Amino acid sequence: MRLMTASEASRNFASVLDRAAHGETIVITRGGHRLAAIGPAAVGNGRELVGALAAFRAAHPEDDPGYEDDVLGTRELLTEEDPWHA
Repeated sequence: MRLMTASEASRNFASVLDRAAHGETIVITRGGHRLAAIGPAAVGNGRELVGALAAFRAAHPEDDPGYEDDVLGTRELLTEEDPWHA
């Protein structure tokens, strides 16, 4: 883990991302206080989410059978153009 001021991180942002890509976590400070941590992103392709949803479904069979359709419908809305800025 490396501490870096916000100014230093700003000036060297490409380097910060390179370090994160190689597994290092960089803690960003301002005025001596920790503000944020930049590190490697979690790797996943959704298998964990699918497993969690399947486990939830198995544990709660009494739930609304249309729930999956509601989730998928909402997901479709999120991929469409923003209706508020049309």
